Amino acid sequence: MIIKHTKRMLMLCLLLAGTTFLAHGQGGAITGRVVDEQGQPLLGASVQVKELRRTASTDEDGRFALPDIANGTYTVAVTYVGYLPAEKRVSVSGAEQVADFDLQPDEQFLSEVVVIGYGTQQRRDLTGSVATVSSREFQSGTITTPEQLIAGKVAGVQITSSGGRPGAGSTIRVRAGASLNASNDPLIVVDGVPLAVGEVPGVSNPLSLINPNDIETFTVLKDANATAIYGSRASNGVILITTKKGTGSRTAINFSTQHALAAVDRKVDVLSADQIRDYVNANGSEAQKQLLGSANTDWQNEIYRPAYTTDNNLSIAGRAGDLPYRVSAGFLNQDGVLMSDRLQRTSAAISASPMLFNNTLKVDINLKGSHTRSRFANQDGIGASIQFDPTQPVRTDNAFGGYWEWLQYDADNDRHVPNPNAPRNPVGLIELKDDQGDAYRSFGNIQLDYALPFVEGLHANLNLGYDVSRGKGGVFIPAIAAQRFSTAGEVTRYQTDIFNRVGEFYLNYTRQLAGINGHINATAGYGYYDNKSRINNYNRTSEDGTVLSEPAFPFDEPQNRLISYYGRLIYTHADRYILSATIRTDGSSRFASENRWGVFPSVGLTWRIRDEPFLRDNRVFSDLKLRLSYGVTGQQDGIANYSYLPNYVSSANESMYQFGDTFYYMHTPLAYDRDIRWESTATYNAGIDYGFLDGRIHGSVDVYFKKTKDLLSVIPIPVGTNFSNLLLTNVGNMENRGVEWSINTTPVRGEAFTWDVGFNFTFNTNKVTNLTNVDDPNYLIEQGGITGSTGNHIQAHVVNYAPYSFRVHKQVYDQNGRPLEGVYADLNGDGTINDDDRYFYKSPLPRYLLGFTSQLEYRQFTLTTVLRANIGNYVYDNVSSNFGSRYNVLDPNGPINNAPVDFLNTGFVQKQYTSDYYIHNASFLKMDNLSLSYRIDNLLRGSGSSLTVSANVQNVFTVTKYKGVDPEISNGIDNQFYPRPRTFTLGLNLGF
Repeated sequence: MIIKHTKRMLMLCLLLAGTTFLAHGQGGAITGRVVDEQGQPLLGASVQVKELRRTASTDEDGRFALPDIANGTYTVAVTYVGYLPAEKRVSVSGAEQVADFDLQPDEQFLSEVVVIGYGTQQRRDLTGSVATVSSREFQSGTITTPEQLIAGKVAGVQITSSGGRPGAGSTIRVRAGASLNASNDPLIVVDGVPLAVGEVPGVSNPLSLINPNDIETFTVLKDANATAIYGSRASNGVILITTKKGTGSRTAINFSTQHALAAVDRKVDVLSADQIRDYVNANGSEAQKQLLGSANTDWQNEIYRPAYTTDNNLSIAGRAGDLPYRVSAGFLNQDGVLMSDRLQRTSAAISASPMLFNNTLKVDINLKGSHTRSRFANQDGIGASIQFDPTQPVRTDNAFGGYWEWLQYDADNDRHVPNPNAPRNPVGLIELKDDQGDAYRSFGNIQLDYALPFVEGLHANLNLGYDVSRGKGGVFIPAIAAQRFSTAGEVTRYQTDIFNRVGEFYLNYTRQLAGINGHINATAGYGYYDNKSRINNYNRTSEDGTVLSEPAFPFDEPQNRLISYYGRLIYTHADRYILSATIRTDGSSRFASENRWGVFPSVGLTWRIRDEPFLRDNRVFSDLKLRLSYGVTGQQDGIANYSYLPNYVSSANESMYQFGDTFYYMHTPLAYDRDIRWESTATYNAGIDYGFLDGRIHGSVDVYFKKTKDLLSVIPIPVGTNFSNLLLTNVGNMENRGVEWSINTTPVRGEAFTWDVGFNFTFNTNKVTNLTNVDDPNYLIEQGGITGSTGNHIQAHVVNYAPYSFRVHKQVYDQNGRPLEGVYADLNGDGTINDDDRYFYKSPLPRYLLGFTSQLEYRQFTLTTVLRANIGNYVYDNVSSNFGSRYNVLDPNGPINNAPVDFLNTGFVQKQYTSDYYIHNASFLKMDNLSLSYRIDNLLRGSGSSLTVSANVQNVFTVTKYKGVDPEISNGIDNQFYPRPRTFTLGLNLGF
């Protein structure tokens, strides 16, 4: 019986084996590899054949195998935490089919963990106003400075480049700033290192010393609850930059190269040579007519050129044993559209993030270094190209480098010399001034985070960092140059060394309080910040070495220190109610001992409405959260190091006083205020975070009110009470209020086509509420000096108006709408037109900011565009007010000059600098960026390599009523503006 049963079982097994063999012979297998956006393998990704419900997981090399799949066509789906799911249709026909997947980060998921001051936090638990922009969302194209990566991307953040110069600096404003005389720039922290405040000589923008290709995310802290942990440096917001790190177990190599061509798209519209000849022949004297030349020179065409840029970057990231690392290097060569302008940058970065002692000690090491070499074109050539006579040639045979110049006869020396009252040849201004600079910068840190073994949840964190730089360079102008003829040329040099040190230590404790259904996250720390520089002073000489001026001191070594104690407590109850409280006290060497310390508290509340029982089963909302916060932040950047002490100014060598046979320096005391102290800003913020349709629509709305007190302001004081009748002291107040709204949505998400759209809107208004110790509504502080009118200002700070409001005369017009020269409204009704009739009209600050981003992905194609708009900003046209008059064209001092075409509209004889005719609406809509890319996956079969080819256009178009070169002028005064070019870029990105 046993033998019989055994035979039956054996036959059954053979039958099953044969059936399996036949099935295998009629089917196949699906294999492949799953990698991330950098080509690194993903361990543990889930791979499923949907129709068969067969699943597999990827190994440490990202590979998977699904054997014994019957012939047919299937949907293979891959999911991995933190990445967008992906699907492919695969046909099996008796052989092995390969299906590789390149997963893209799920930005919504990744943004759930947000970098905040001294730690991280789940986005769902945030009580402050915080925005994050990842590398996938950055602006694309030829980007040479980091801040331009997020232009138009964040509600409440305005980034305005200073112009088109290579590596040009930007004005960065978070909620419009909070100061009148100190700094309005946000604090920028890179990987835990606060960057040095101020300029680095030898480079146009210190941020251009950072390679944008190394940056992973920007986190913008906007309200006081988010920023108060940074205390006295946070009134203008905080921007946290996190750089790229090594991840994964496989070495990933990435090489990118970009090649761009830029050209000036818009120039100042000036009179042609024939128009100048017609005007001079009709209105000039015989002597002036004789001055006309026969050339037809477009001086703006002479100084501008097509400019080429190449930007190349190589990075290697991976893991050496238990050591994640990333090493990168980059080289940028960018020519400016203004002739001779150039920027070269060489950069390198190293990061390592080992985990030691059974993963109880996390070490982060970040080192960055760069060297820039710049040739700065003489921007005086821009203004000269607008004014210089177009009937004259560029070159001629003379003693001034061969450049045609306006000359006058010097009878004493029997020669012709440059007319000191005439503009200089624009090409000669640029080509005969050699202004070069070199800048070196290195910053980095080592951060140790240790999980203390004796208390669960307690971590000790030590951060030691540095930021050092050296800027040096000089200017050489030969004796033959008309621009320095009176001094027989000019030779100057400079060198500044900056050394900043950072030391921070804090304890962080987290604990789940199961008994009360709560959780606490507490931080307490100490910070030490030492900022020191050495400024070397050198003689100014002529070309032959004759000393033109000699500094009173060979060098200066300004230094300041900041010591801080800070703490934060975050309590979460029932995973729905979050309380956050911070406090920081800062002591600064910039203030006297009695005012040295400032205290900056904040508190925030969050209610996660979406997690309430009454919404738990709701399918409409995927997120709904209410945030309320209040806090106080401070300001000390931009305040002089020793302004609370008596200071004396030493005379120059040319002003020494002689007693007997000895010359002595004279020292003049300066007015000072020993009671000078912190500027402080109190901010109230209410916000709602929302999400619909499983996050396909999400965003936030914030309403804020900021009140700044103790603003530094210059006030009149009684004569004899100090060393001047004016004193810089803390008396000013300012209010700032606004609304921010952002929305991000995915209207279409399909297998082959995805469309993502983002929009942000900001409304902001501010006004000065006090400027003096006594009530004086008529007191004002003049701002905004203008070209062509020495000592004249067109802007002012005054109570109940926005900072930098324009102060002008109200123009009167004739029946045809033409302005009447010198005819202004008598606003005070005293029968006399004078300075008292000037009124405050408009502001350069926009009331509304808008940003729009669209990204369409179809299979391997991606089309992206970014648009920005400013509404309500006004510009003073200093080009037309200075050059648009008969007095300028027919200059009584000798030369014939050119003028903007607006001169034909006004017909002004004399210059009307203070007329509100020159205040123009500069609202605009710009398409910053239009980019198309194509990605080729699995370039080398089985290698996980990919190639992306991209084409990009920057500064695509501008829609505006303003007739000048560009409506986007940060200070609101359009004069000698370096035009932003239109740039066409081709790029390749290879990863393997």
